[in-house]
Amino acid sequence: MMSENILECRSLSKNYGNVQALKNVSLSMTRGKIVGLLGPNGSGKTTLIKLANGLLTPTSGEILIDGANPGVDTKKAVSYLTDCVCLPDWMTIDELISFFKSFYDNFNELKAYEMINNLNLDSGKKLKTLSKGNKEKVQLILAMSRDADLYLLDEPMGGVDPATRDYILNTIISNYNQNSTVVISTHLISDIEKILDEFIFINNGEIVMQDIVDNVRNEKGMSIDSLFREVFKC
Repeated sequence: MMSENILECRSLSKNYGNVQALKNVSLSMTRGKIVGLLGPNGSGKTTLIKLANGLLTPTSGEILIDGANPGVDTKKAVSYLTDCVCLPDWMTIDELISFFKSFYDNFNELKAYEMINNLNLDSGKKLKTLSKGNKEKVQLILAMSRDADLYLLDEPMGGVDPATRDYILNTIISNYNQNSTVVISTHLISDIEKILDEFIFINNGEIVMQDIVDNVRNEKGMSIDSLFREVFKC
């Protein structure tokens, strides 16, 4: 049975030795939303995303994907974009698409090639011959070409030019549905806030604020970027 919450944290904590990266985090995300996970460097954003993807295990508490603990059964539901390029650079874009198609049952090859063509990328080129920005584009395309329930995008626009950011935002909007949720962790708040439904502010491993974007605009008359600067004094 499909859970109403695609992601839920219950008193979730994660320690790295003596460093507490997440501290008793409790939150939930419903389906059909684009959510901004926003906070300063070292605030716990990437740790939370890795826990949701099953790359880390909690020190205490619980994290649930569609009502289940991260594991083999949740891998199909989650499409994860790392904050660094982690693809084999000796492969061509064509080979990467074939690899993802063989690995993920929910990978949409036609969607991937449509995005590759729209960005005028040569699919016969090896990844190592591409610029850092184009490598990041390819990695995003591979992540968004899966028909997943939860997209976890860690800094998806860090290395691309402003013109390409608009295309990336449109790609995100057009490649999810009412039953899926997109979580975007980024520092480029002003660039992404126009597509956000909800936001989460996190700092020092704790949730500072979670709200609907329109509530802030209507009640405070502020942009999310302005609110972020006020809350974090930056």
